[in-house]
Amino acid sequence: MAANNEGKFAVVLLSGGLDSMVAGGLAREAGFRVLALSIDYNQRHRLELRAAGRVATALNAIRHIVLPLDLRAFGGSALTADIAVPKGGVGAEIPITYVPARNTVFLSLTLGLAEVAGAQDIFIGVNALDYSGYPDCRPEFIDAFQKMAALATKAGVEGHPVRINAPLQHMSKADIVREAHRLGLDAGMSWSCYDPTPDGRHCGLCDSCRLRAKGFDEAGLPDPTVYATRP
Repeated sequence: MAANNEGKFAVVLLSGGLDSMVAGGLAREAGFRVLALSIDYNQRHRLELRAAGRVATALNAIRHIVLPLDLRAFGGSALTADIAVPKGGVGAEIPITYVPARNTVFLSLTLGLAEVAGAQDIFIGVNALDYSGYPDCRPEFIDAFQKMAALATKAGVEGHPVRINAPLQHMSKADIVREAHRLGLDAGMSWSCYDPTPDGRHCGLCDSCRLRAKGFDEAGLPDPTVYATRP
């Protein structure tokens, strides 16, 4: 696989989280030259952008773009408005940390970059097993966006549409932790917490921290994360 992709570009939507880091690692393993795109949407957990920079360096990204897009102007989420981040555990309903249409917006920007760069592949670290129930992480969404991308772009109309790769789609968080280990990526570079403490630690109680800690526990691998409160 790597030989076929040698020298080709792939755009990796890089949040700085564990999942996007592993998706980027898989793109690199497949032989792609990584173009990393991170979105600075004025999120509560902007520490993830520092993590994205560390991960981009580790992936030998040929370019890392941090694009400003202030979604606090819209609000509507605990990550983009003055709304408390839930700390009671992962529930069955879509949580208030859901950012309206975030992956639709971000993938659209990633698609534009891919067209300009001549990249035929996008990698995104969405996951539909151990996650918080966001609708834009489901396989149905990725499939629908793939169809839309073929219709909405010059590349698609001319018969070579951009592929949306979601290699973690059906992995558990433990599987993703094991993949990071297999790829030789230091999970300590990544950032997951939605509500960092003032001294820069993972809170340990938000959904994202709980899922991260659960993944390391179930994978049987040491968790390098510094939590203010152990999940």
